Amino acid sequence: MKIKKAIIPAAGLGTRVLPASKALPKEMLPIVDKPAIQYIVEEAVNAGITDILIITNRGKGVIEDHFDHSIELEKMLELKGKTDMLEEVIKPANLANIYYIRQKETRGLGDAVLRAKEFVGDEPFAVLYGDDVIVGEIPAIGELCETYEKYGKSVVGIKPVPDELVVKYCSLKVSEVADKLYDVSDMIEKPKLEEKFSNFSVLGRCVLDNSIFGILENTPLGAGNELQLTDAMKVLARKGKMMGIEFSGTRYDMGNKFGMLKANIEVGLNHPEIRDELREYLKDLAKKL
Repeated sequence: MKIKKAIIPAAGLGTRVLPASKALPKEMLPIVDKPAIQYIVEEAVNAGITDILIITNRGKGVIEDHFDHSIELEKMLELKGKTDMLEEVIKPANLANIYYIRQKETRGLGDAVLRAKEFVGDEPFAVLYGDDVIVGEIPAIGELCETYEKYGKSVVGIKPVPDELVVKYCSLKVSEVADKLYDVSDMIEKPKLEEKFSNFSVLGRCVLDNSIFGILENTPLGAGNELQLTDAMKVLARKGKMMGIEFSGTRYDMGNKFGMLKANIEVGLNHPEIRDELREYLKDLAKKL
């Protein structure tokens, strides 16, 4: 079954990137000339997804404004003949059917996903975490969707991470099926090092069967006294209904100051308007380090 619906949880407070996120949602922080969340929406669209639910909370109306038309700005650019710039301004409003719902209390990723139950209906769906921008020639979520369509199991996007990050993310028990493709039989959220199964963690992408909603409704609060999506996915994994694919793109943690800097530098080095100037700047800067 083709995946046509996606959820982007974007209700986090962005405490790791304060004070920048005090007045501007972290999802709207720019990577060169586009907000982070636009990269995520474009990834979903490039994978064939047509309907996207963005889960927000108080103070994030600017996200809705970004994916809407700005009539005055568009008219001004049209009158001045700035057609290239006009196309870039109009593009976000025409990417997909985008809907919004508020998570009125920040109660964890599982709670955010549960609020999408009516939107999803009886279909499988994709989840693209609002903190994680993945840049690559192939849309990462598309790789997961293809795996779901082939095997009929829920799929998580995974990468190996060092020990210092495993304890902040999650750890997966895996067995290799094919190159970069694994069966996932167990997982643990924010483990102690002695509890980890492997250094594979879920990094920002998953495709889930809609049975996850019934599991979430019966999952007790977990780490941080929040409803953890990992705890519900663990039920699927233990039933043999989950796979993991090591996606091919580069992931940037936009809820992390260093991740933000890396994204701007590396994306900037491929940006046609600034790449040459940025490359020369970095070469000169490196001589002084």
